[in-house]
Amino acid sequence: MYGLKKDWEVEGPQRVFMLGDYVSAEPRWCPGCGDHAVLTAVQRLARDQQMPPEKTVVVSGIGCSSRFPHYMRTYGFHGLHGRALPLACGVRSRRPDLHLFVVTGDGDCCAIGMGHWVHALRYNMNMTILLFDNNIYGLTKAQTSPTTKRGANSMTHPQGSFFVPLNPISLALGVSNVSFVAQTVDWNPPHVYATIQAAQAHQGTSFIRIFQRCPHFTADVFAEAQRDPSQVLLMRHPQGVKVDESVAKLFKNQVEHDPRDINRAREIADHEELFPIGLFYRNENAEQYEQSTAQGLGMSPVEKISALNRVLDRFMV
Repeated sequence: MYGLKKDWEVEGPQRVFMLGDYVSAEPRWCPGCGDHAVLTAVQRLARDQQMPPEKTVVVSGIGCSSRFPHYMRTYGFHGLHGRALPLACGVRSRRPDLHLFVVTGDGDCCAIGMGHWVHALRYNMNMTILLFDNNIYGLTKAQTSPTTKRGANSMTHPQGSFFVPLNPISLALGVSNVSFVAQTVDWNPPHVYATIQAAQAHQGTSFIRIFQRCPHFTADVFAEAQRDPSQVLLMRHPQGVKVDESVAKLFKNQVEHDPRDINRAREIADHEELFPIGLFYRNENAEQYEQSTAQGLGMSPVEKISALNRVLDRFMV
């Protein structure tokens, strides 16, 4: 009968994706920029998880980091300044089948995009947010960003910024319904990979702040921590970011931290003398907004038109 599988039908060859299936244009970031390491980590993860390129999408705003979608051979959306997250929420609400990454910077996310960022964390829709934090507006040539250290020189504050910098981790941990908050450093690729891997496996909004080197404008910001691993605090726990012992032994300072303890997470986030890396907090029971926005996805075009007409009829006079 038509439509039934026959004994003589042969299954097509299984698709196997290689690293090159996720590599697009050659990155135009400066040599030594930390963005390269994160791009490689995401491409490797996509290969290792065998994410179909046509089922993977990267959304970004504006900034050096936001060129990321151009370098992934997947679907991508290079949005407006600060508007990556509402775009990503729209993608998720209509396409729950996609692997969704959002790439943003400390200016794009923490300044013009602040409101969208807070509400995206609260909505907890299934996506992985990568915040590239280099403490400066790089694309527009060195203006003070929300995370620029006090006293640092910039084009907007040539005599030194007088602001206390914003702490993205502390802010994220203060948002209601937040479900996954982590931090890593671009100069340790194994930890970057392990952190993004844990985030991608989480069901909900995963927020990762990445300390990211800008060799042109803020080369000195993370230089000492890169040379001296004792300035980094490694958070470890069976439910946290899992790294090999060969990686863990690089860090003299370590702390056992249960990511279910949000109060302790907030204490560690406020460390100013060290760079904490690992998983601060995870709540697998947080509500997900897409469970409401996904209504009607299975409707046919005729059913959608009929439903729309019923709604419009309510306003007839």
